[in-house]
Amino acid sequence: MKKFTAAILGGALCAASLMAGDMVKGDGSSFVLPINQAWAKAYFKATGKKVQYNGGGSGKGIKDATSRLVDFGGTDAPLTPKAQAKDKMLQFPAVVGATVMAYNLPGVKSEALKLSGKAIVAIAEGKVKYWDNPMLSALNPMIKLPHKEIIFARRSDASGTTWNFTYFLASVSTDWRKNFGVKKTINWQCKNIGGKGNPGVSSIIKQTPYSIGYIEYAYAIESNAKVAVVENRDGYFVKPEMKTFQAAAAGADFDPKKGFYTVIGYPRGKDSYPLVACPFIIMPKEKTNANKEITAFYAWAYDHGAKIAKDLYYVPLPKSVTDKIKGYWKDNGVY
Repeated sequence: MKKFTAAILGGALCAASLMAGDMVKGDGSSFVLPINQAWAKAYFKATGKKVQYNGGGSGKGIKDATSRLVDFGGTDAPLTPKAQAKDKMLQFPAVVGATVMAYNLPGVKSEALKLSGKAIVAIAEGKVKYWDNPMLSALNPMIKLPHKEIIFARRSDASGTTWNFTYFLASVSTDWRKNFGVKKTINWQCKNIGGKGNPGVSSIIKQTPYSIGYIEYAYAIESNAKVAVVENRDGYFVKPEMKTFQAAAAGADFDPKKGFYTVIGYPRGKDSYPLVACPFIIMPKEKTNANKEITAFYAWAYDHGAKIAKDLYYVPLPKSVTDKIKGYWKDNGVY
């Protein structure tokens, strides 16, 4: 937790102390905010070069980058090849992370609660309204679940974390896919409270007894949130931890010909955690000078920032993938 706080505060203070125009600026995904700011702090210390990144949410990252208001954006909902071409954007993956189901159940320890995909869908749909619902009780026979209303904590902003979470829900349930789809914003039918960014949702869960919600794992660690063990695609209940994240990320298909467009959520594999996501970086094609600064930063992060990523509970991209990314940069004249 101290590592996470130091990374955020250090990166923010470093960025705040810099004069506008002296750095490349990015905005977007709060999912990737902790690692981007930690990398920026270390990069500045190693090279003297400045990178600023703010976590306004994936929707804002896409909007600001495609409108040329920032040098680069971060998004957990990747741009399709068609969207990349339309908006004249380059795109590449940054790192792999995970979304967890964090809960505030008095008297129930972390990783004691088990949730199936169907149970998570039923909570999100508002069909399971109380903690002692038979569906949840059957999954957790060793826990005396209370007859308390479930309060669902969700994102209030246009969110890539929501996009990836609803991708998981749509993969589990054809009804969810038909009725709600995969989106950055959802008209939630359950009793819910919205928070801005992962920090906002984390705060709601921490302060609200009998709540549950979806947040990036680093924020769960930072807020000391309790997290559920979730059933994966092959029917195994797996804990959210580095080895299950790594297992989930292993089969990702990153193709530079598609601008690396891929969704890695809900993977197969006995040991795979089911709620993984890959934040992407997007850059306007024509900003060659800024793009070279951005790719130099991420090249440094790929080559020197693996330990920083792991300390913040992200999975670094393997060299086979970062080599593809560097080749893609060279092909597009930005490295």
